[in-house]
Amino acid sequence: MKNLIGIIALTLLLTSCGNSSGGGNKSSENISITAAGATFPLPFYNLAIKNYSNNTGTQLTYGGVGSGGGIRSLKDRVVDFGATDAFLNAEQEAEMPAEIVHIPTCIGAVVIAYSLPGIEDLNLSNENLQDIFLGNITNWNDPSLKESNPGVNLPDLAVTVVHRSDGSGTTYIFSDFMSKISSDWESEVGRGKDLKWPVGIGAKGNPGVAGNIKQTSGAVGYIGSEFAFAQKIPVAQVENSAGIYVKPSLTSISAAAKGEIPGDTKVMLTSSTDPDAYPISGFTWLILYKEQAYNGRSKAQAEETVKFLSWIIEKDAQALAQQVNYAPLPDKSVAQAREILGSVLYEGKPLVQ
Repeated sequence: MKNLIGIIALTLLLTSCGNSSGGGNKSSENISITAAGATFPLPFYNLAIKNYSNNTGTQLTYGGVGSGGGIRSLKDRVVDFGATDAFLNAEQEAEMPAEIVHIPTCIGAVVIAYSLPGIEDLNLSNENLQDIFLGNITNWNDPSLKESNPGVNLPDLAVTVVHRSDGSGTTYIFSDFMSKISSDWESEVGRGKDLKWPVGIGAKGNPGVAGNIKQTSGAVGYIGSEFAFAQKIPVAQVENSAGIYVKPSLTSISAAAKGEIPGDTKVMLTSSTDPDAYPISGFTWLILYKEQAYNGRSKAQAEETVKFLSWIIEKDAQALAQQVNYAPLPDKSVAQAREILGSVLYEGKPLVQ
């Protein structure tokens, strides 16, 4: 019900904006931009929007409803742009009413957060992660966990898995990684924003999962790195493709994007072959319609939308991303994002000159 109310509120807000815009000559102070989607980059987007609005007078509203909600909102055309941590595949794009483009905004990590009294360092191998999240490991003193953590006094404490209950790009990144490291996971659970979980309790959004982990001794789950850092929740060192246990940091997250990135930036960065990379890393994207003249939308509304998206990929905004523990876009990805924005049109003409 809360989701429904939120979407209705967004719809009413955008409708109001559309009815009051009256054409393409409205000043930015009178235009409101509405967006919804991923909670994974929510701290960055909140900070970026606050700074942009203060400096430009443009009103921006962002609803952290999860990647699935962001995609649905864009599909229903009740927002100016959506946000997702999982790029749309060909089937999903075919279901949209018109062509969309993906704009990467930063690189984040999905961390394995846990609550174990007195345990500040924890290694989790690929096999450990498979068995924990498939429900094969049920106690923290399991021999395989002890093998990964020599010298650590793991407690005789039940494992409580916490996962997302809502459609989530964070879940997609995590499940994409799990599918790459575990054939059992790939066959039994697979990739997706919504999964049929074999074990655990669900919570809404990154904040919900983080809160449950923090409050439950023995809990373990996956969340966006910023939520773990902000709430001082311990995070595990995860085995990467080189067999090295790596803790998430801006440096290790950035290392995941050192390889080749396609022009449309639609690529999963999980299980990077770089030996320094934290393995559960990924781009997060803002998505919008390539042709912005739809539903009576004014040119001014489209221009303000693209202005914000052009700003968020550049130096000042990328510095804000680092302040809240997201890795900035590599220079090559910034150039790719600029080129993609150059393809966004209004009545067939580019909005970026």
